[in-house]
Amino acid sequence: MGERILPHWRVLAATLFSAVLVVGAYILARGIESPSLAQASTETALLQAIASKDSDSDGLPDWEEALYGADPHATDTFHLGMTDGEAVAKGLIVPKAIADIQTVTSTGATSSNIDYAANGVAAPTEGSLTDAFSKNFFSLYVAAKQANGGADLTDAQIQDVENQALKALTTSVAPAPDFKSLRDLTISGGGAEALKAFAVDAEAIFLKNSTTATTSELVYLQYAVDNNDTVALTHLAAIAKAYRNGAAGLSALTVPRELAAQNLALVNALMRISEVINDFAHVNADPLTAMLALQQYLPASQALGKAFADIGDMYAAAGVTLPAGTPGALFLTAANKL
Repeated sequence: MGERILPHWRVLAATLFSAVLVVGAYILARGIESPSLAQASTETALLQAIASKDSDSDGLPDWEEALYGADPHATDTFHLGMTDGEAVAKGLIVPKAIADIQTVTSTGATSSNIDYAANGVAAPTEGSLTDAFSKNFFSLYVAAKQANGGADLTDAQIQDVENQALKALTTSVAPAPDFKSLRDLTISGGGAEALKAFAVDAEAIFLKNSTTATTSELVYLQYAVDNNDTVALTHLAAIAKAYRNGAAGLSALTVPRELAAQNLALVNALMRISEVINDFAHVNADPLTAMLALQQYLPASQALGKAFADIGDMYAAAGVTLPAGTPGALFLTAANKL
């Protein structure tokens, strides 16, 4: 079975690149004009880097090692006298998700696959996307093979299994509901003074939740993927927390009536980007989650930029400005620049 499954993982990965990242991601922008494919080059390169990362150079990428219960830092996890990649290709080790399934041999006897727990190898984190996807894909594969009388599946049948798994995967990673709605906000007052007061309070929230990060989340993700940089993962988690706390803080402010819709959009955009970056921070333990977070990153970033820009437009339309160096001015400067 390993000889037939392994090449089709490559097909599935390629399908994810083209069908999910480059095309499907932008559907999530929800009204924001889709960017050209060239603008997705950084995210595409990162996705490919995660998918192809092979820390121990054993021919089995790290994310597939998680599916097979293998160690991404050991070339021969199960001491079979060959690399993990060779063992998978020869069908000597099979995906963790079906490792305990009993199979009927041609003689009618039963045999079980390798007991990964006995080898002291950790499965993908329970409940992670990598774990869920592996279980779903291989349960679909096994069911299809059983329906086929135990015979190997044709390429068309395997493609059908891949399509089912991909559909389930894309459905499972649909964006979470908005963090807040208008009814969750405290809306009161209006006019220039109320807008100025909001700018002061909003700026205080952003300053309170600043981080020590010195570069962008995509660069930190690149560091983590290329160099196994755990400090980069720490920065990613901190950036995600800062966005999350910013969203919570802004949602608790009293917002002027004319700014309510724009503030709501900013709150939800901050929470959305927080969720995406938090998924980046799990790239080692749950690589599929990080891979699929990448396909949400660009539209989430655009939504955040648009929310800030709309706030800047609102203040400009109201004729509200704040002198440089005074409380609230940094908030307005950021909004106007975007």
